[in-house]
Amino acid sequence: MEMPTKETAIASNRDAWNDSARHHKDSPEWPALLEAVRHSDFSCIDDTLREVLEQVGVAGKDAVQVGCNNGRESLSLFALGARSVVGIDQSQAFLDQARELAVRSPHCATFIEADIHHLPTELHEQFDLALITIGVLNWMPDIAEFFRHVAQILKPGGALVIYETHPFLEMFDPEANDPYRPDSSYFRSEPFVQTQPIVYEGKVEQQAPASYWFVHTLGAMFSGALDAGLRISHFKEYPHSNREELYDRYQQQKAQLPLCFTWVGIKG
Repeated sequence: MEMPTKETAIASNRDAWNDSARHHKDSPEWPALLEAVRHSDFSCIDDTLREVLEQVGVAGKDAVQVGCNNGRESLSLFALGARSVVGIDQSQAFLDQARELAVRSPHCATFIEADIHHLPTELHEQFDLALITIGVLNWMPDIAEFFRHVAQILKPGGALVIYETHPFLEMFDPEANDPYRPDSSYFRSEPFVQTQPIVYEGKVEQQAPASYWFVHTLGAMFSGALDAGLRISHFKEYPHSNREELYDRYQQQKAQLPLCFTWVGIKG
């Protein structure tokens, strides 16, 4: 398979996410979310991430979520006491949903459409806290470059908090005949390519713009962050899954895989 250029992959992923937004909105979760965000203490952040965010400290801080999707997690940061919240995503369609939620929220969040590789310079050194949650890192063709851009928007001493799927899990295919046998190399260099809509559960049998999912080792993540001037102050692996239900089968095994991790980097 011919490797896409970085620019091709980024543009195609943006088109794929814009296409998928309608499928995410056409679900019973959406009207429930519209109602839930009306409450000042709304939060969809799970206990694992909440514990890390409370240790880092959110109260009174200017926060940004990179890869905010429909903004539900960005709005959740207010329940932890954030002073201001900005959500950044390259999908206009999902940002439309984020603004629809924000209109109903008693809190005031700002949502910005931008490719992480072309962030407005006025965002540089503006935030005390940056948040990245599941399903962001693997859309990035160059993880080291990604960390350099994220570090730029942090104030000196600011914290980057990540809660992501463990890259070990990328070795397995939950829909394979033997889902417990490694199906792909941990050191895979070519991206996974999908031409169906991106949805969290099940599949939509329709054609969609190609999406490119890049596998990054822990070593590549740590090296990229360190090179970007981020000091790793926290790293913890967990046996629970924080992605699609298909992956729940990998929990509670006798030979347990690490399924997700939390990570904190401090800008020097």
